[in-house]
Amino acid sequence: MRVLVAVGTTSAVVGLVAACGADASDDSDPERRSFALSGRTLTVDSDDSAVELVVAGDKGARDVRVTRWFDGRTVLGKSPKVTWKMDGDRLTLRVKCSGVISNCSAKHRVVVPRGTAVDVVNRDGSVTATGFREPLKVRTADGSVRLRDVSGPLDLRSVDGSVRAVGVTSKRVSATSKDGSVRLDLAAAPDRLQARSQDGSVDIALPVTGSKGSKKSKGSGEGGAASYRVDTETVDGSTDVTVPRDDRSPHHVSVRSADGNVTVRSAN
Repeated sequence: MRVLVAVGTTSAVVGLVAACGADASDDSDPERRSFALSGRTLTVDSDDSAVELVVAGDKGARDVRVTRWFDGRTVLGKSPKVTWKMDGDRLTLRVKCSGVISNCSAKHRVVVPRGTAVDVVNRDGSVTATGFREPLKVRTADGSVRLRDVSGPLDLRSVDGSVRAVGVTSKRVSATSKDGSVRLDLAAAPDRLQARSQDGSVDIALPVTGSKGSKKSKGSGEGGAASYRVDTETVDGSTDVTVPRDDRSPHHVSVRSADGNVTVRSAN
């Protein structure tokens, strides 16, 4: 009888933990820490966490400032543990959450000094970034990529997650997704844009007239109006290109999709 009671009690606890999903936004008292950064590059190595990247507002800041929200619980396992450390220019963020039943949620907000190039690798978590002017490289597994108002060179790759970027004025853009769609909204004509998707659609919006930062050049019309050298390829999908095309244009756009549609349209 005692064994049955124990099993019944454990089952009730397991059910309670499973029913009450962890949510990092429930953490009303997040932890904060600053890490010294001597150089002009930062690598963020993270897992099991959403990562938000923001450029520091103060020009003189040289520290990387991190805010961490965490909520978690386990049954018949070790207590959840979150760690952070800086080694040289590498910031490592870890979440350890294991048991018969485990339920954890973490979010890190990383404020980066101005003028810093960032390389992010995140497993089992999304990445968002805003306002970057320096090179930004993002790799995610089981997580989406969301960018806004960026102007530095972009290299974005996601596995089992979509890629979205809006307000982009970068001259060089590369975006790849496996098992996810790609959508890029550009506010200035790129020199080179490459987008790839496997099992997902690709939607590219390009400025045609009055584009921000555009200038009259070969392949452009009056008032900075842009045309594009576009090449596309699809497998099991349709193609729709409605931007002005010119094989001599300095703005090269290359799009490939397997099992998804390709759209290259005007952003104006």
